[in-house]
Amino acid sequence: MAFLGVIAFLESSIFPIPPDALILPMVLASREKAWKIAAVATVASVLGGIAGYAIGMFLFETVGQTLLSFYGYAEQFSEFQSLYSEWGAWIVFGAGLTPFPFKVITIASGAVALDPIIFIAAAILARGLRFFLVAALLWKFGPPVKLFIERRLSLVTMIAFLLLVGGFAALRFIG
Repeated sequence: MAFLGVIAFLESSIFPIPPDALILPMVLASREKAWKIAAVATVASVLGGIAGYAIGMFLFETVGQTLLSFYGYAEQFSEFQSLYSEWGAWIVFGAGLTPFPFKVITIASGAVALDPIIFIAAAILARGLRFFLVAALLWKFGPPVKLFIERRLSLVTMIAFLLLVGGFAALRFIG
């Protein structure tokens, strides 16, 4: 389980392999540990996200800002920053659920100084939902659901997220 924790931590900050690749066989091998496996992945992923946030926060001024100015994107980044401030929680939540590389969002969140409490809360909710959903499906249905998860879970979570955000956006603009 320690290896899963390391992979989940690194995936949220610098590493390209998602922890789902380990969660699937681990839960199938020991279904009674499904909740512990999901909890380890969630905690380690959120801690790795905090590390990614720190990378964005502390390295953006020295590296990122220089590159943006050099390429003439400083003004566009300012627009992105205001958009991120308004929708940051949803961006973190959506990326935490979907196959979008979470490390990109964790680093971006630090770079734009998204409120750390909002960042951490969205990361806990998204990563927890994602990993516990995978563990629950494997715990309940076992090997037959593995193929579904591998092929379609990202699509299903992406659609659910878009419907959720669309519903809130509609309420905001209607009300």
